[in-house]
Amino acid sequence: MKSLRLRTISMGLGRVGIELKQFFRDKESAVFNFLLPVILLVIFGSVFSGQDLGNSGITFSQYFVAGMIASGILYTSFQNLAISIPMEREDGTLKRLQGTPMPPSAFFIGKIGMVFVAYVAQVTILITVGVLFFGIDIPSTPLAIFTFVWVSILGLIAFTLLGIAYSVVPKQGRGAAALVTPVVLVLQFTSGVFFVFSDLPQWMQNFASIFPLKWMTQAMRSVFLPDSAAAMEVNGSWELGMTAVVLLIWIALGVVLANIFFRWTPRGKN
Repeated sequence: MKSLRLRTISMGLGRVGIELKQFFRDKESAVFNFLLPVILLVIFGSVFSGQDLGNSGITFSQYFVAGMIASGILYTSFQNLAISIPMEREDGTLKRLQGTPMPPSAFFIGKIGMVFVAYVAQVTILITVGVLFFGIDIPSTPLAIFTFVWVSILGLIAFTLLGIAYSVVPKQGRGAAALVTPVVLVLQFTSGVFFVFSDLPQWMQNFASIFPLKWMTQAMRSVFLPDSAAAMEVNGSWELGMTAVVLLIWIALGVVLANIFFRWTPRGKN
């Protein structure tokens, strides 16, 4: 049993390099999923440059970068996989992989490893642009750095598993983006990415609180904003403990959903 686990992990790690090559080889997908948060930061940061949020001394750019980093997790994991996996299923890539000795868990490990590496590169560019052009402060306290790390890790795992599970929804690879992008946009608009979360209608706040992105965005604000900014949150605090609980629940749910719904072949085909 132990040797089987080690073999699965080894095969999964070997898949990481292959997944990364495939990800960056598709230039359109790489730009759409990898650079989109950076592009949005430049656009919104330029339009609202220097704007103070409620005389708090916090600029919109500083507030917005937290949402973009959280969105980067969503883009590189959920959106990327929910679009690319149906294409791999349609062109027979997954069916060929199914015929190899590689266990499904090794395939999942490869996908998770790919989104981790892509996210690290993406967030490095995002923070660099924010610092150079919009005066964003880099988190320096041990607590802020620790929060950034654990929120990123849990968020990436949760949304990767959910992306794998959701990949069964598009019947064809060509139509995947049309079924995935609206989900991403709804989560962003209701989770405080583009707007101050406390300014949103109550029903939007309640809806967003069900899903991980709202909690990830709020936790990222605790990293990039001063402690005094917690007063701007709905409950007057960062609620980091609740964020961890919500993300762990979604990870557990993602494991179940990915195992139930993931398919190697298109629906209706063996």
